[in-house]
Amino acid sequence: MNDHSHQHDHSSGAAPASPEAPQTQSATMPILGMHCASCVSTVEGALKKAPGVKEATVNLATHTAHVSFDPAATSPQALGRAVESTGYRAIVVDEHSQHSAEDMHAAHLNLEEGALRLRLWVAVILGLPVGVLGMAHLFGDAAAEALMFPGRQYFELFATAVVVFFSGAGFHSAMLRSTLRGQANMDTLISIGTLAAFIYSAAVVLWPGFFLSEHVGHLPGVYFEVAAMVTILVLLGRFMEARARGRASQALKRLLGLQAKTATVLKDGREEEVPVEQLQPGDTVLLRPGAKVPLDGTVLEGASSIDESMLSGESLPVDKSPGSPVFAGTVNSAQGSLKYSVTKTGKDTLLAGIIRMVETAQGSKAPVQRLADQISAIFVPVVFVIAIITFVVWYFFGTSGESVERLAAAFVPAVAVLIIACPCALGLATPTAVLVASGRGAELGVLFRNGAALETAARIDTVVFDKTGTLTSGQPELLSLRPLGSLSEDELLRWAASAESHSEHPLARAVVRAAGARSLQLSEPGAFESFSGLGIIAAVEGKVLQIGSLRFQRSQALQLSEEQWATLEQAGSELASAGQTPLFVVLDDQPVGLLGLADTPRRGAAEAVSTLRAMGIRVMLLSGDKREVAQAIAAQLGILDSADPATAADTVMAEVLPADKSAQIQRLQAAGRKVAMVGDGVNDAPALVQAELGIAMGAGTDIAIESSDVTLVKSDPRDVASALALARSTMQVIRQNLFFAFIYNVLGIPVAAGALYPFTGWLLSPVIAGAAMAASSLSVVTNSLRLRR
Repeated sequence: MNDHSHQHDHSSGAAPASPEAPQTQSATMPILGMHCASCVSTVEGALKKAPGVKEATVNLATHTAHVSFDPAATSPQALGRAVESTGYRAIVVDEHSQHSAEDMHAAHLNLEEGALRLRLWVAVILGLPVGVLGMAHLFGDAAAEALMFPGRQYFELFATAVVVFFSGAGFHSAMLRSTLRGQANMDTLISIGTLAAFIYSAAVVLWPGFFLSEHVGHLPGVYFEVAAMVTILVLLGRFMEARARGRASQALKRLLGLQAKTATVLKDGREEEVPVEQLQPGDTVLLRPGAKVPLDGTVLEGASSIDESMLSGESLPVDKSPGSPVFAGTVNSAQGSLKYSVTKTGKDTLLAGIIRMVETAQGSKAPVQRLADQISAIFVPVVFVIAIITFVVWYFFGTSGESVERLAAAFVPAVAVLIIACPCALGLATPTAVLVASGRGAELGVLFRNGAALETAARIDTVVFDKTGTLTSGQPELLSLRPLGSLSEDELLRWAASAESHSEHPLARAVVRAAGARSLQLSEPGAFESFSGLGIIAAVEGKVLQIGSLRFQRSQALQLSEEQWATLEQAGSELASAGQTPLFVVLDDQPVGLLGLADTPRRGAAEAVSTLRAMGIRVMLLSGDKREVAQAIAAQLGILDSADPATAADTVMAEVLPADKSAQIQRLQAAGRKVAMVGDGVNDAPALVQAELGIAMGAGTDIAIESSDVTLVKSDPRDVASALALARSTMQVIRQNLFFAFIYNVLGIPVAAGALYPFTGWLLSPVIAGAAMAASSLSVVTNSLRLRR
């Protein structure tokens, strides 16, 4: 088996489980109280250690935990208690609750944002004056003198106490909880840094005698502005970060907003408005003009146009008539009313499936996040060690003088180290980009299964398209009519369509449709016999018609000369070289003509190929069709360079049996290619699984979609290029984010410790350190938001 990262765990390919086999359930729980990568590491570690848990991932950008567990060994409530044991809170609802976990999470976030806003305003009103007073000396002696007034230090003490212990209460309570559990996180760094600055400054003001001696005739400086301004800057950073995260998840909110709340049901001839949750498959729904489609279904009566742009991105309304499918969340945009029968409810609708895939993708981790997670696990303890070393070095070697003076000199850089360190930026670097990219993909009609799919898609260098239903419409059309002898084209088509009118084969249906388009009057066939994969024999108007391949006609022992057979073979080859499947028509043992049928390219297929090639990606075709037909389609779409037919065998893999498709993908992987397979049918599923990246057309079979990593809702081949371009942009943003986060900490911590002081005499103020820390987190989120464009 090839050793590549792409793996699947889909039930479609597994044997049925025995009743005794362990089952796996999944739960997504909103988590409250997380602010940095260390928080994520703590919660994730607690969940992974819980009994029965098979896999757990925690996402800082969405504030959720996704857990796979054995329901016989644990429950969501038990998992919630495991989270709470770490000092954080998980929102778990039972099945009887009237509110969903998402609704409760949104309510909690709104309350948190309101409380955060209040604390921020209090901090700004009281803390900014303290900051101005504390930094007045930066504006000159005159400014410092002007701001001196009786009781100034007591005002600073009172105002800073309110800022630290009211506005910054969340930092200190989180620090206390984590410390009692032997853990540390970003709140620990901020809490200890601000408390140290406040307690030291308060001691100088309240017990000045302790700091005065016969050698030191003045009081050391106070750092109330450090405690106040750092608290303001961190609160401001978190508030702006929360707002930015809200913008990042707008795509999912828009999808959730598409869901209708009620539906008009027809029961016993009466109209009744009921909640969507009460609808059952088979119910008849009345859809008036302008109304949202509540659930998926099939039209029974009426004609109208449905705006499906919110699901598929298709700008034009789609005409609907009896037999047409309708999808939840779309809108009846025309003046006609429709009656339709509900076919799917709840989580089975297309809209629910899209929302589920987006939620899963946004809550997942890309493998590139692992390095950041490993660093985050040891980040805070390492920062504490650096801060202690900084204090010791500055105290003993940084300056001469009394211990009080050395204490003041060592205090500032040690606090700056605690304040500037930012595990938050590391924690947000990957999940914010995945969050925005997944939402943007949903808007484009591209659904990524998870963050790993995004990362894999960015590395793809070869795209293999299945032909039928992927690059082509999957519905053959009659393109050529070649009478042999005295019959006209219409006569040839009338005879053939009459004979084929009882056949359900796609080629037969295409012949009958073509006759209908010419308004030809067909005759009812008498005796009819079908030979699977070869042709048919039918009696029409007292004559015997044989329609099928050349091999089929040879098997019927026709009395034809070698020259006649050669003429038929030549005519068939000409059609095949044009990408058409030839059907030979024989009337009473005499060849009377050929029909040329072909599966026509999808709209945008040639543009998709051109775009992918412009991106430097090799495009190949995989088909079970005849080589001539496959190569003709490939040349028509620009996959095969007609000027270089020598590459045809490598670029077009034709006459491939379904069971051999995955072997062709393996062959490319063995040559070092990173392969994406694009397909739509059951026979494509093994190849979709084998490829590094499986891409399924949204109109394809369920097993193809389940086997894929990416689903194209619109079934538009151009979206393959969109998916790969979005993935490349996402990985570029993730690399930039990680670089910002790493370089910030790698450079910021030594500067805060005073590494530049021996060369420049410059020390970093803890206030500036706090501003830099807040800016680093915000820069990561803002950079990720670029993906929305």
